[in-house]
Amino acid sequence: MNYLKLSISALLFAVLCVGCKHHEEARRPISRASGTFMKKSADRNKKLVASEEDVIKNIIKSNPKVKYYASQKGYWYSYEEQNTADTLKPKRGDIAYYNLEVKDIKGKVIYAEAELGPQTYYVDKQEIMMGLRDGIKLMHKNETVNFLFPSHMAYGYHGDNKKIGTNESLICTVTLRNFVPEEAPKTAVTGTQTPKAVTPKAAVQTKKDTLNP
Repeated sequence: MNYLKLSISALLFAVLCVGCKHHEEARRPISRASGTFMKKSADRNKKLVASEEDVIKNIIKSNPKVKYYASQKGYWYSYEEQNTADTLKPKRGDIAYYNLEVKDIKGKVIYAEAELGPQTYYVDKQEIMMGLRDGIKLMHKNETVNFLFPSHMAYGYHGDNKKIGTNESLICTVTLRNFVPEEAPKTAVTGTQTPKAVTPKAAVQTKKDTLNP
């Protein structure tokens, strides 16, 4: 009887071991497939970035009279108006006042400056296009800069859900009118006119994105 119990126990143990082994083997292809997918996705992204950068570099080559600068973030820019007298640039916590025009990489206007109107940006505290977040911090007051942004510095795969499509490189023309510390009176910084007294208003929530009200 003891021999029979031992045999049954051994048989059950063997069945459990085989079941576990099959379960582990069944899961391995999922892991390998996942790794392959990630690698293919990374390769596609690299090719996309390289392709967009080639287009931008060709634009730069076709305009030899224009001096373009390569940023450390992977985009390029040139000056229409440069202010070499000032040394200060916007920093975190400042409020930047600027105008913006957005074109596709072929130069067709997507958002005209008049359509967008005057823009306000709380530096590094507000969600706007990644390229603009960095580019505005390179500017001095009263400068106008043309930025050439590959899609990963613009709106990436999703676009802006309006006029900007999937994986679209952009040309953004920015004029930085002024910037001030966040605690400075807002009525004295948006232009050159004499400030006027205003009645305080309740605070409103800042827009998440300049182009996405």
